[in-house]
Amino acid sequence: MADTKKIAFLLERLAQGVAAHDRENPSHHSWGIGMSHFDIERLGLEEGEQILPGIVLQSDGGVTSAFRVLCDGDHDSALEEQEEEIVDAVSEYELEREVVIPFQGTPPPVRPPL
Repeated sequence: MADTKKIAFLLERLAQGVAAHDRENPSHHSWGIGMSHFDIERLGLEEGEQILPGIVLQSDGGVTSAFRVLCDGDHDSALEEQEEEIVDAVSEYELEREVVIPFQGTPPPVRPPL
């Protein structure tokens, strides 16, 4: 088991993260914390363990030393919609430009292909 100071610090940060998520997304229901499997093992915790009241610990493919709040909301829908708008706006226009790169020095000798 990890040091109690380290666990206390972790629990404090997890609680702050869940509170910030719930404050920013009041229509979503937070149900878990996602961490890398390495961090869960390193801290001596188990996947599926209830780490905070109503919040379970889940292993996800995230990076070490980071966690994410898991909820039933869809955070990526606005990003996908924005990406679709950008793709549509770019696809309407076609631009042709000539690329000119100034050459400095003597040109290399021309050799016939072998």
